Amino acid sequence: MNISVIDYGASNLQSVGNALEKLGVSFDVITTPEGLKGTDKVILPGVGAAGSAMQALMARGFAAALPNLTVPILGVCLGLQLFARMSEEDNTTCLGILPGDVKRLRTELKVPHMGWNRVRLLKDSPLTKGIPDGSFFYFVNSYYLPVGEFTTGETIYDVPLTAIAQRGNFYGTQFHPEKSAEWGMKILDNFCRLSR
Repeated sequence: MNISVIDYGASNLQSVGNALEKLGVSFDVITTPEGLKGTDKVILPGVGAAGSAMQALMARGFAAALPNLTVPILGVCLGLQLFARMSEEDNTTCLGILPGDVKRLRTELKVPHMGWNRVRLLKDSPLTKGIPDGSFFYFVNSYYLPVGEFTTGETIYDVPLTAIAQRGNFYGTQFHPEKSAEWGMKILDNFCRLSR
């Protein structure tokens, strides 16, 4: 199994790498689309702003390559948001893999949404196999993808938001599985075990 973790200069690469190592999974860190050749799975981690992240993906050639991938790809946090059509953050055009636009959290609650929150599973997905409905995961986000057709898990932070999404071979989590203890590690393990 060959897993590629994309390094585009705006990612939580170290924590994702540490989690994969704990699972005993070997992976390559790639900085160009050429690294996608022959890979079995791809992880797109992300922290930071959508605008600068998309600029980095475009500059390195990933923005054109990622929507055409046929292998499983997991977008984490900002990585999930980059799968959307666009983001209110910096009015950014994103990858267009998931319909819908990323919105800013407008709430009386503290923003960013930071900490543990319960996820309600809405649809079966190989990503959540063996995970109890209502499990807690760790979130850090000021923007969110509204619940839509491809949402498989939601959380409530004043408003319902997509916590887990899947469209074909594209998977995403708004939370950080690598920081979400047992069930987060299970999400990563499930992803690593996916067949093409």
